[in-house]
Amino acid sequence: MSSHSFTLAGQDFQAMPSGALFWPSQSLLCVSDLHFGKSERIARLGGAMLPPYDTRDTLSRLEKDLARTRAKSVICLGDSFDDSIAARGISEQEFTWITRLQAGRHWVWIEGNHDPGPLAIGGTHLAELPLPPILFRHIADPGSAGEISGHYHPKARVKTKGGSITRPCFLVDSDRIIMPAYGSYTGGLRSDDPALARLMRPEALAILTGNFAQAIPMPGRRKSLHDDV
Repeated sequence: MSSHSFTLAGQDFQAMPSGALFWPSQSLLCVSDLHFGKSERIARLGGAMLPPYDTRDTLSRLEKDLARTRAKSVICLGDSFDDSIAARGISEQEFTWITRLQAGRHWVWIEGNHDPGPLAIGGTHLAELPLPPILFRHIADPGSAGEISGHYHPKARVKTKGGSITRPCFLVDSDRIIMPAYGSYTGGLRSDDPALARLMRPEALAILTGNFAQAIPMPGRRKSLHDDV
């Protein structure tokens, strides 16, 4: 799978090239910010007419990751739908697809800022999920440790011989993991943005997604005079 293995709170995890996170000892797959229905919402609000295949593309990748890992539990880490109308307007084909993926698995929908409250779809619906020593929530809490969150859609830019490339990425340090957005058509926040730099320790890594998962020092995260205050 060309994944990158690392530990958080003494637990072994695998950052997958797709942007999913696998916790082998729990047979648990975590994905964040699926944003099902994003193309429909953009069109509904008068934006660009994007090809309406984002939900199906996201579900196809998720199905492949579930087949690779044989995960028995799935955590969707918030903003699974692009808004409440998208959650209610999912097509019958997509609803059936999700139901099929859920079959025989413990499936948890974590509440996000785009989809607060229960969804009219199977699975367990929670504000956050503690699985000690790990805590799953949508938005990082600066005072937490052993935390896995999403929300920010982090991406990192790295220099190449021909210029530079930008990839969605996991951000990882000894306190937390911030997940990349898993959904198609999702933008991102660069790792050197102050909102992310304030959350991550100086030794933080960015694990780039793509054909394989590659770990590099988190771009833009440098030790400042305030780190030891």
